[in-house]
Amino acid sequence: MISPLDRKLLRDIGKMKGQVLAVSVVMACGLAMMIMTRSLILTLETTRSTYYQENAMADIFVTLKRAPLSVVSQLEVLPGVATVEPRVVVDVTLDLPGLAEPATGHMISLPEDGGPQKLNRLFLRTGRLPRSDERQEVVLGESFAKANDLKTGDSLIAVINGQRETLKICGIALSPEYVFEARAGETLPDHKRFSVIWMNYRALAVAYDMDGAFNDVVIDLAPGATPEPVIEEIDRILARYGAGGAFTRKEQPSAQRLDDELRVLGSLSVAYPLVFLSVAAFMVNAVLARIVRLQREQIAQMKALGYSSRQVGVHYMKYVLVIGVLGTLIGGIGGKFLGASLVELYTLFFRFPSLVFIMDYSALSLALLISLGASVVGVLTVVWQAVRLAPAEAMRPEPPADFRPSVFERMGLTNCFSPIFRMALRNIERRPWQAVFTAVGLVLATGLMVLPGAMSDSIDYLLTFQWNKQQRQDVTVFLSEPSSGSAFHDLEHLPGVIRAEPIRSVRARLKFGQRHRKLAVSGIDSNSILNRLLDDKGHPIIIPDQGLVMSAMLAKVIGAKIGDEVEVEVLEGNRSVFRLPICGLVTDFAGVAAYMDISALRRELKEGDTINGAYLALDHGRWNEFMRKLKDTPRVAVTMVKRDQLAAFRDTTGKSIGIIRKLYFVLATIVAFGVVYNSARIALSERSRELATLRVVGFSLVEVRRVLISELVVLVIIALPFGLLFGRGLALFIMSSFSTETVRLPIVINSGTYSIAILVVMTASALSFALVSRMIGKLDLVGVLKARD
Repeated sequence: MISPLDRKLLRDIGKMKGQVLAVSVVMACGLAMMIMTRSLILTLETTRSTYYQENAMADIFVTLKRAPLSVVSQLEVLPGVATVEPRVVVDVTLDLPGLAEPATGHMISLPEDGGPQKLNRLFLRTGRLPRSDERQEVVLGESFAKANDLKTGDSLIAVINGQRETLKICGIALSPEYVFEARAGETLPDHKRFSVIWMNYRALAVAYDMDGAFNDVVIDLAPGATPEPVIEEIDRILARYGAGGAFTRKEQPSAQRLDDELRVLGSLSVAYPLVFLSVAAFMVNAVLARIVRLQREQIAQMKALGYSSRQVGVHYMKYVLVIGVLGTLIGGIGGKFLGASLVELYTLFFRFPSLVFIMDYSALSLALLISLGASVVGVLTVVWQAVRLAPAEAMRPEPPADFRPSVFERMGLTNCFSPIFRMALRNIERRPWQAVFTAVGLVLATGLMVLPGAMSDSIDYLLTFQWNKQQRQDVTVFLSEPSSGSAFHDLEHLPGVIRAEPIRSVRARLKFGQRHRKLAVSGIDSNSILNRLLDDKGHPIIIPDQGLVMSAMLAKVIGAKIGDEVEVEVLEGNRSVFRLPICGLVTDFAGVAAYMDISALRRELKEGDTINGAYLALDHGRWNEFMRKLKDTPRVAVTMVKRDQLAAFRDTTGKSIGIIRKLYFVLATIVAFGVVYNSARIALSERSRELATLRVVGFSLVEVRRVLISELVVLVIIALPFGLLFGRGLALFIMSSFSTETVRLPIVINSGTYSIAILVVMTASALSFALVSRMIGKLDLVGVLKARD
């Protein structure tokens, strides 16, 4: 049985269905974003957890120079260690017929005893594992196989320790260790030119003189064991074998990249929806305030008929409930649709056996609570006014508004303006809080329009900065082993090489205070012109003879600044330890890095003209000749081509951010239209009697429309500059949440972005004005003049 008050509620909702829908849709935009991001987090976390558990992802990883298999027994008896699996891991060059550039194969041996893997078990998509007596069979990574149209039974050529070998693909697989599959040090996948390959232990070990030895080991901890003491013991045992320091799953590159993505989603699930819900709260306040003002007599009649103040308050709170429930339903449907659509984006970066969208239904309950909370906060004062209204007072019409000249008129600043414009100013002044709420809603709507453009501007700047200003080399090559100066001479004289600059990088631990990071410290020419080190203003940084230059993000992570001394502990060779001052901070947007003058690094390592890589600038007319020769250079293990990296960026990060930018743009446009439309409808409802009176006394329809629209135009013009300022702050905040150790976005906002934001808000305003103007033309002049409702 529906009560009389509920019938009144449904009747009122029906009359103002356009405004209710507008507010609900704005609220739904924020809730859809929250539900989408929380569901994507649940999807990725659940899928990762299941994959890691079912395929036994290791807890600790160690890379070393060479150790006998007998050392494994020393690791197995350490307290807290459950499983130890030694491996041989090497990088090889792959020669594919349809690919001019050499690809990189990251080869990992299968268990030495020929048994199944204990840790990081493969998920076979097709085929089988290599037979124990086969020396040429391999399992290929699925991403590489798909990108190059390879399948089980096909062959590929690999340069293994200087010898060209024809390998037969017996299986296509995925590994939990390589959910994010990229070369060491790279932050973007290149599925066309990089693959993880699994091979029998003996076949790989014999080729690299590793039979009976290993150079990589993965370890699983016993339940309840803490990793720190275990890592300390592992480092002690393996230090003599050239170990680069054990690290946990959290520091493993693939797992770290996935953690960073989840961190970004977590930030987006709060920051962006909060703005939408703030807009919705202002809109709900405006709608309910208008209802209470227009229903003064009805409030009096309800109280005169015996309804208590509590019943009246609950009645008006039900308007909020209707809007909140409707917004949650639309937001839930929208969030599920968006999440199911966007989950495919993550397959560009992360490879799971399957990635199926999982709806976070707990987010629906949270969304309902948040939407109701935001709405209630927005209308508390309005409902309190309705509850406090005494019947006798409510029966009297609302006191007439003060139509005295506005402040600007009294100051003589409006003499040159039309009477219609002065009427608009007077109406804004007589309802200041309504004007403020409308303006704030417009500010938030305008600010939301800045973010999509800022993302586009930042991507454009990144492409120019990183691949034109900073990285001027065409190719970067790394050798399988550190080599003498003759190796650099050979690279310099490859066909088509115009300029070459040497690289000597070593694995090291950088310490400052209680913080530290393990990474490669790169020794390069102090006046390098191919890989330029640029500061935040784009000025080149010259590496001093005794000093360290590092990524600004790395300095932030370890809490250091320019002038501070950092301890550098080399984790290979003579394992020297030295201290250097930070002499410059590099602005970069992928990973973290540290640089030294190559001569200074060689002195610390007590080496001669050793290199393990080079930056190369090429004559593009001899590109294919250079690549053919490079494929036949046995000591080259890894080749990174700048244009391929740029293409990979466009296909992954650029594509995903572009889709997110379009989504934000659509949602921001909806909010801009909803705010202006809601404000115009409220103004029309409250002033319908005044507008009708103007028509009766002789004002034309165009003039009456101008009276209403002029007021809204003034508020839009006032809100625009504040909205642009707010949009800049929002863009700074949201895009800062994208900044992690693995990938970052520069924060750049061009004037064109502000222009587009203004244009969209003005267009949304014009559409709203057009709809409301048609309603003015349909006013029932006699009916409006008879009564307020």
